[in-house]
Amino acid sequence: MPYVTVGQENTAPIEIYYEDHGQGRPIVLIHGFPLSGRAWERQERALLAAGRRVITYDRRGFGRSGRPSTGYDYDTFAADLDKLLTHLDLHEVDVAGHSMGGGEIARYLGTYGSGRIRKAVIVSGVPPYLLKTPETEHGVPQEVFDEIAAALTADRFAYFTEWNKNFFNLDETLGERISAEVVQDAWNTAVSASAAGTVACVATWHTDFRHDLTKIDIPVLVLHGTADRILPIEACGPRTHELIKGSTYVALEGAGHGLCWTHADEVNEQLLKFFA
Repeated sequence: MPYVTVGQENTAPIEIYYEDHGQGRPIVLIHGFPLSGRAWERQERALLAAGRRVITYDRRGFGRSGRPSTGYDYDTFAADLDKLLTHLDLHEVDVAGHSMGGGEIARYLGTYGSGRIRKAVIVSGVPPYLLKTPETEHGVPQEVFDEIAAALTADRFAYFTEWNKNFFNLDETLGERISAEVVQDAWNTAVSASAAGTVACVATWHTDFRHDLTKIDIPVLVLHGTADRILPIEACGPRTHELIKGSTYVALEGAGHGLCWTHADEVNEQLLKFFA
């Protein structure tokens, strides 16, 4: 299986698992919390059919990647992405990031620039700054993040059952847009992730990406579901669009946070059109 080594913890290397399929212009897909690169299954299928080379990878601590006890911050996540792009010698590559993956895109472009990147899509992303402050009235109060971290610490297995209800808006989508089996698979992926990394990632959700976004100088599509119960649309999508000069903004009516599965056709249509 393909891995790239991004660091070392004690006696073990820290390795990032990736998959690389197809031919044509490459696109790198960056998954959200608490999933893995497999979360892009429905997008990968459409992109491969459109003649694209599709690369997915698992964030450190998730999927088949290494589970170190450190490095759960966006400077490190962006460095991991840079090591992957360098390892594969990718240029003129497109990138798409869902949820936390939108943070990788923002921090990578803010730190490393756009020399390797042609276009980017942020799908229901965590930028620009999720914490509620006097400047960010639509943000999420600190106590909510604290409560999530405490619940994950106490019993992350039980917490992810409740999490999936809001991630996929199951009261509206179960049996219509998503099966119980897909929800079970999402739960399996979540609980198999690093226990330490799962909790540590919560604090990264209110990373301040505002300065990163103002540096972006490539075409960007910002896509967000109007019914997102995980990352409130008013705190994220429109605010990110405002900070990225020349970006395009699309709100997907009725889509929740797990829109890459529940609204795959609509997401795929936007990706294919923007990356064409």
